[in-house]
Amino acid sequence: MASAGSPFQALQYAFAAHLRDPQAHAAPAGIEERRLQIYRELFFNNIENLLSIGFPVIKQLYGEHRWQHLLRRFYAEHESHTPLFTELGREFHRYLLARNERGEPDPPFLAELAHYEWVELALTIDEHEIAAIEHDPQGDVIAGPALVSPLAWLLEYRYPVHRIRADFQPTAVPAEATFLIVSRNRDDQIVFTEANPLSFKLLELLKANPGVSGLDVAQALVQALNPEDPQTLIAAATQALRQFRQRDILLGTLVPKPTD
Repeated sequence: MASAGSPFQALQYAFAAHLRDPQAHAAPAGIEERRLQIYRELFFNNIENLLSIGFPVIKQLYGEHRWQHLLRRFYAEHESHTPLFTELGREFHRYLLARNERGEPDPPFLAELAHYEWVELALTIDEHEIAAIEHDPQGDVIAGPALVSPLAWLLEYRYPVHRIRADFQPTAVPAEATFLIVSRNRDDQIVFTEANPLSFKLLELLKANPGVSGLDVAQALVQALNPEDPQTLIAAATQALRQFRQRDILLGTLVPKPTD
């Protein structure tokens, strides 16, 4: 094994630096150019293929030339936190956040859109299994202790990322935030649900207060918001609870633990 700071390790670093950014780092001496070209294409193409699959909307918005340029800058500049290919999308999102912080001229919604696109893969490979979670799938999520699925992610964005396309690219932050719930159901399908502030807050409170009934949380919202028509709010909340149950965002109810 080569020791730290050995000539072999120095050669490895020089080789890696060249592969990541051939324009800025010369190739180590003594390596055939034909072989170098094979490595340059192989490594970058692996990155490009994975990110093109994971971020199809961003790729479409950028077009092939700008997309390739963005990926080459990511490949050259970003210091990844993990070598796992399954985490590549998260690393790309981190890179876009860093670009935003240093004032790169990217679309203002880019980092949020990247996060939204990454979530689908993250939920697909999440190791939670609904079948292994102790719960009553027939439980009453309104009267009983509603259980929020660990495979339901509550996402709040400044931009309507789920609507961004080539013909819709907002340049200013909308007056209202976008609330989304992305979840994986019992059939392992990824489901995207747009929520309003009320239903989103309802789910947040249920997630933060396991063991509380859906109706109790709805009534707590009534007390906090003090609406003119409390019954209308209660009706809207109970309807949202039923919809969440149909989509496996709520799995059912918690199973009481046996007492000694």
